[in-house]
Amino acid sequence: MNAAYIEAAMRKAKYTVLEDASFYGVIPGFQGVWASSDNLHACSEELRSVLEGWILHGARLSHRLPALVTPSNDGDEWERL
Repeated sequence: MNAAYIEAAMRKAKYTVLEDASFYGVIPGFQGVWASSDNLHACSEELRSVLEGWILHGARLSHRLPALVTPSNDGDEWERL
């Protein structure tokens, strides 16, 4: 699995603190990828796990991954992942 792609997707993650003080995380553009947990770290780890499973399931079904654009390693340009 492409670690750079997963890291780029995780940088897009949005987290919300719910009324019960638990955390809810989603990655915009990745339908059905969400997680919730009692703390932010656990929510982020669960979200990463869900994302990895989502990618593997999509690959089995020959689905295309959402395009992500990130800064290149030299920081001067952007690259598509």
